[in-house]
Amino acid sequence: MILLWLILTPLIGGVLAGFSGRRNHALARWLSLACLAIDLVLTLVLWAAHDGTTITPNGAWLAQIDWPWIPQLGIRLHLGLDGLSLLLILLTLGLGIMSVIASWSEITERVGFFHFNLMLTLAGVIGVFLALDLFLFFFFWELMLVPMYFLIAVWGHEQRIYAAIKFFLFTQGSGLLMFAAILALAFINYRQTGVLTFDYFELVKAQLGPTTQMWLMLGFFIAFAVKLPVVPFHTWLADAHTEAPTAGSVILAGLLLKTGAYGLLRFAIPLFPAASATFAPVAMTLGVIGILYGAMLAFAQDDMKRLVAYTSVSHLGFVLLGIYAGNTLALQGAVVQILAHGLSTGALFILVGALQEKLHTRDMRQLGGLWSTAPRMGAIGLFFAIASLGLPGLGNFVGEFLVLFGTYRVAGGFAIAGTLGLVVSTIYALSFVQRVFHGEPRASAALTDFSSRHMIVMGTMIVALVWLGCYPQPVFDTASAGLANLRRVASERQPHPGEP
Repeated sequence: MILLWLILTPLIGGVLAGFSGRRNHALARWLSLACLAIDLVLTLVLWAAHDGTTITPNGAWLAQIDWPWIPQLGIRLHLGLDGLSLLLILLTLGLGIMSVIASWSEITERVGFFHFNLMLTLAGVIGVFLALDLFLFFFFWELMLVPMYFLIAVWGHEQRIYAAIKFFLFTQGSGLLMFAAILALAFINYRQTGVLTFDYFELVKAQLGPTTQMWLMLGFFIAFAVKLPVVPFHTWLADAHTEAPTAGSVILAGLLLKTGAYGLLRFAIPLFPAASATFAPVAMTLGVIGILYGAMLAFAQDDMKRLVAYTSVSHLGFVLLGIYAGNTLALQGAVVQILAHGLSTGALFILVGALQEKLHTRDMRQLGGLWSTAPRMGAIGLFFAIASLGLPGLGNFVGEFLVLFGTYRVAGGFAIAGTLGLVVSTIYALSFVQRVFHGEPRASAALTDFSSRHMIVMGTMIVALVWLGCYPQPVFDTASAGLANLRRVASERQPHPGEP
């Protein structure tokens, strides 16, 4: 039951914030913050109460619920929490709290409706990380898109309508491909077993021919590749990030992109292991292209938000590389990179959003010399810039190093090519610090430094990144059972020699 409350609590909080925000803006903010804090406590209780060794016939799970929902169609309310989903939900709730705090003074119009959409998006993300019925998974996948559209379209910047529509078309169109693949998989399983079901543990047993498996896998892969995003499906990303409000950018970069990585780990590879193994060289090539191309695009930007947005293409290329390398080191690196990227990129978007709120510009050509008037911002900007370039001792380095080391064991050429991305990331990260915080002062006259509220947010993220960089073992221990489950399921799938 506690898993259901993880979804219901932000939903209820969003509804309450939506109604109360009409008259009392502060109450809407505090309600959102309180509901996310309650969810965080519930998740920590689950983590503390279990050691990840609760064994079921389907592997090790911390908690599960499995209730009928639409029995005529074989659709169930099946939610499950393992170590992998636990870590991602902790990231979701942490960044959700940071987003509410960061938008405290930025959002002054339609405050209740803003928090309703923000909380609904977070509820959808949590549902994605918990769903073990594929129809339910698709329901939550779509649920998080509509409120994110409104976050961009209503509270975004100059080109917000264009960016919101582009985001929605890309993600909705690719999601329909996934839905078609889900239906096809369910019907194939029905023809083989006589049972109509969308349950993950039943569909993973379906016997698929090589061609069928490849086509269905591509339906899932494209949906997750658009969300990750993978080059060439990345073109929506920069526009959405640039036009979104600060909280929208944090949620997009820190969480919605991670649902793509999670989908590959949880569904695409275990459901279609033979096709995924055949496709792995293509996916790893796309990962390396993303690492290098995203880094070069980031260096070429004058808009701070677009620069940070393109760094996501580069950093998540490492995640794609690690997922399809497939060994334990690479998968552990991908998980750490997912968490570290959410923290470092989320912090950079909060920093950029604060600068835009104070200076009314994101153009680095109009900035410079800000360290002299805002030393807190300068020091924090430097910290997260060097975190982004992968400085040893911080979480990003651990994730990228493990991915490259694990990839080298199975495909040395991809690892060597991916290493070049670390060089380019150094260039764009230090260029960002130089152009914004050093040199001749231009737009700093009216700049006020970070408040105590912002310093609490940034300090929390700094501590988390240092912890990930210096002592990632708890993350490895928590994720190990979940990753072992995924590898076990994939290895047990035996493709049928002929078409079903």
